[in-house]
Amino acid sequence: MSVWPAWEVRDGTGATAWFGVRLEFGDGAHVDAVAVLSEGCVSIEDVRAEPALSLDDLAALADWIEDPLSQACGIGVAPDGAGPDDTDPDGTGPDGADAGSSLAGSGWPRGVEGQWLVAQKYRAAQEQGTDPVLAVMTATGYGRRKSLRLIGQARDAGFLTRRRARH
Repeated sequence: MSVWPAWEVRDGTGATAWFGVRLEFGDGAHVDAVAVLSEGCVSIEDVRAEPALSLDDLAALADWIEDPLSQACGIGVAPDGAGPDDTDPDGTGPDGADAGSSLAGSGWPRGVEGQWLVAQKYRAAQEQGTDPVLAVMTATGYGRRKSLRLIGQARDAGFLTRRRARH
């Protein structure tokens, strides 16, 4: 996968930048996309694939390109690999302050402490008979995708049992 800056337009309040994204697969298939970064948000503007993507593959495209695209856009990835957050690549928050042990946007702790807390919220919701993913979303302030990633990390760390056996 490769990501490169395509062009940037500056105005009085900031800038909008476009990035080219290319995924190449071993069988010769490829996906080309144009992503735009504006006001701290990354959006996909155009996608072309050869052969054409199925709807499932199109939905998975965001997961495939999220981390490399975020790094190229300067949004940053958490040091523990948790995914994009509001910290810069050097570990500082948007105001230049050290992000420390919490995510700049939500105050949710990183690493083992955050994984343990996610597991606690998840299990408590299960015991109460409520939606555990929604409980994690509410506790962290993140959307469904990021919350599912945090739950997966808690599973990988051994705080939650595996959802299903892998064959």
